[in-house]
Amino acid sequence: MNILIKTIFFIFILTQHVFADEASNWLKKEIDEILNAYQNTNLSNEDKFLIIEETINFNFAGAGIAKFVAGDSWNNADKKTKKENIFLFKRHLALNIASMMQGYSDQEYILTNFKFDSKNKVSLINMEILNSSGNILVTWRVKESKNRFYVIDLLVADISLVVTKRSEFNSMLKTANYNLKELNSLLKIKNQDNYLKIIN
Repeated sequence: MNILIKTIFFIFILTQHVFADEASNWLKKEIDEILNAYQNTNLSNEDKFLIIEETINFNFAGAGIAKFVAGDSWNNADKKTKKENIFLFKRHLALNIASMMQGYSDQEYILTNFKFDSKNKVSLINMEILNSSGNILVTWRVKESKNRFYVIDLLVADISLVVTKRSEFNSMLKTANYNLKELNSLLKIKNQDNYLKIIN
């Protein structure tokens, strides 16, 4: 019986490592692609942003995050409005990351810890950004779906991106009378303003 328990425990631990390693290897590849773009002096600001946007569109669980951020207003919207909101929200995230990357100056990073949450089937990957003014700890929450990985949340110094965005968008939703279509109009204007700042 003890041998059986030990075997099951070993398989459980091994499975955790396999999931975490696969997820961290995937994440490293995606991060390096963005960093390589920002090291390329031949690329314009617009080209760099488009690489980030493509990464967000393909690798972030945009629909789930956008739905969470929109709250109750999501349930009262039609399919077309929801689809537009997902597109606009992903662009908003891409613009946020592009804005942060403007301060990038060849900082290095290391992936320091990998953990697989078997209950929620989520890989937790710690990334330490090495900075002369003090290292920054980022935790990526990555989930596998349909044989590929998606980022479902990002924690910077234990602060959730998803929760922060919901709080941030609450004031916009209030201005839009909790109407998703009106929120889309506000978000479109905000995105365009931020886009012009990024590319210039």
